Amino acid sequence: MQEILKVLLQLSEELKEVKTALQSLKKSPAQAFKETWIDGQDVSVALNVSQRTLQTLRTNGLLPFSQFNGKCYYKVSDLETLLNSNYSRNQQSKRHD
Repeated sequence: MQEILKVLLQLSEELKEVKTALQSLKKSPAQAFKETWIDGQDVSVALNVSQRTLQTLRTNGLLPFSQFNGKCYYKVSDLETLLNSNYSRNQQSKRHD
């Protein structure tokens, strides 16, 4: 019986170590940045839009961005906001017979 308790305690300690290791991975420098940024090419592919469409969204102030070394970057949360603001649950086609 004592041996079983000893094994369980050892297992418990090892699980705590694994948990600590996993938590430290969550706090990697990339995640400490707090926000995921993607470049214009990734946005174009993800939304299936052209670079010109992205330019129009930026120009009209509909899509915030950051520019560094001539390349535009977008927050994923801003893309989600844009998509959510244009979300429509109405799935019926608007047909006028």
